[in-house]
Amino acid sequence: MVSATKDGKMSHTRVLLADDHALIMAGVRSALGPQFEIVGEAGDGSALLRAAETLRPDLVILDISMPVLNGIESARRIRKILPTARLIFLSQHNDPAYLREALKIGATGYVLKSEAGEVLSGAAAAVMRGETYISPGFGEPVIAGLWNRCGEINNESADLTARQREILQLILEGRANKEIADLLHLSVKTIEFHRARIMTKLGVGSAAQLAKVAVQRGLIAE
Repeated sequence: MVSATKDGKMSHTRVLLADDHALIMAGVRSALGPQFEIVGEAGDGSALLRAAETLRPDLVILDISMPVLNGIESARRIRKILPTARLIFLSQHNDPAYLREALKIGATGYVLKSEAGEVLSGAAAAVMRGETYISPGFGEPVIAGLWNRCGEINNESADLTARQREILQLILEGRANKEIADLLHLSVKTIEFHRARIMTKLGVGSAAQLAKVAVQRGLIAE
């Protein structure tokens, strides 16, 4: 998207990309075209947050499934760092649960990877105009069913804190309590406490159930 600055020069929308697959990143660059200025790229959620704070982009296009910190949690934090930046999720997941969660945290676009080559440039232009863009692959009934009479998202997400969502991500990556404690600079006892609270809040009794429920509620990608 191109706009004119006060001195009459043309200014491109500054875009930050995040995906852990190089081929996907190359496809996104190609799909966006010259009207968007790609100012940075990140391969995981932690790197994305650092780049967002440093580069201050106008638009962030990110995958839901990323290592270290998943896209949903990354987006939550970006909303605090850059409240005016637009967010578009680029994902292979066409489950409405992911779409609902993305919209609830403030994203204004959700593009399926299978459709990105055809629709991503238009989606980016739409969200920069203040519109919400949802991939047509979801179908009209799903898209219409997202909104209640008050114009809010019809979804109840689990009441997990930011720290608990971060720990949940690491648990589902198969990391042990000691490893999680070292990564987050916390004690093992603290991790054990949060693990127990997460399982209680989600109403599960095993790691297998934890993974299933987390995916169903859009807290983490498969």
